Amino acid sequence: MTGRQAEDMFHGIRFATPWAFMALLAVPVVILYLWRFGKPGTVRFSTIGNAKRAGASFRTNFAMLPMALRILAIVLVVIALARPQQGHEKVKDVTKGIAIEMVLDRSGSMGTEMDFLGMRSDRLGVVKRVFSEFIMGNGKTLKGRPNDLVGMVSFARYADTMAPLTLEHAALMRFLESIKVVTRQNEDGTSIGDAIALAAARLRTAEEELSRHTQQEGGKEYEIKSKIIILLTDGQNNYGRRTPVEAAQLAAEWGIKIYAIGVGGREAVRTVHTLFGDFKVPVAEGVDEETLHQVADETHGRFFMAEDEKSLRQIYEEIDTLETSEIESVRFVDYKELFALFALAALCVMMLEVALANTIFRKIP
Repeated sequence: MTGRQAEDMFHGIRFATPWAFMALLAVPVVILYLWRFGKPGTVRFSTIGNAKRAGASFRTNFAMLPMALRILAIVLVVIALARPQQGHEKVKDVTKGIAIEMVLDRSGSMGTEMDFLGMRSDRLGVVKRVFSEFIMGNGKTLKGRPNDLVGMVSFARYADTMAPLTLEHAALMRFLESIKVVTRQNEDGTSIGDAIALAAARLRTAEEELSRHTQQEGGKEYEIKSKIIILLTDGQNNYGRRTPVEAAQLAAEWGIKIYAIGVGGREAVRTVHTLFGDFKVPVAEGVDEETLHQVADETHGRFFMAEDEKSLRQIYEEIDTLETSEIESVRFVDYKELFALFALAALCVMMLEVALANTIFRKIP
């Protein structure tokens, strides 16, 4: 979702130039003048008894109608001069979210077993499940990240964008399921540096596109509060054009913070089942803690070591508290000018008054 917007509409009227109503003080003067000096000429009769018995005509009963219309026109003109405006108050929620790039290692060593809720699972499977809880929430310690832009980069020998930065986290989970441990020897490897550089480039591009979209729309509904990379790996950089530290320097230049998580331990082992029992066999060198420390320090981030599912979840809980989203309500009022309606009404009333004064209520002389 791009973030949430509400509108509160009120139909009150305000006047931009209320001092114009002072002109209404002249209305009683006009009425007094018309009543005093606006009477027609009179002819004296010896008696008006016969006229009284004849009754009053329509013209006589409504003789004051033209004067009433003239006064109404004056009042409408004064209201138009006061510039009535109808206000529309709008409340827009601007989400200040975190742009997160998840960088997941899917090299062969990530197939190594790891504890998950008392069961054995491969490291990549555990990482994916806890990452899903971090984004969607688990109803307990992790509340989810509904207001954050989240994208994914996976890597083995090569780094690939698995999902663009998006607020549609349900769709993101489908992309997450598609990430598997590499099975081909020519694809295996660990290019941590290239993966960090790719994720940093995606974050920088997203910020530029969001800025361009904001300028085109003329409003702001989403703002990137900060940009972070969460790197999860269990190995050491052995492929790629950039070293992890070089890529971290690039990320730091673009204002991106890196949280580096070492998965497993200093040595990757696999359980081998034999007739004589289960044995743990080393399959890789394990996490390069020194390099990951450097990567995190270069970007003012943090380095963590996750030995199992429980410690990995605790790391996400800590990141959850370090990187918080905000929703800021912005209120503004649009005003629609209504003076034209009153000016038009005044014109129509004046035209009616002139028409009646020269036809039905015409006076001679």
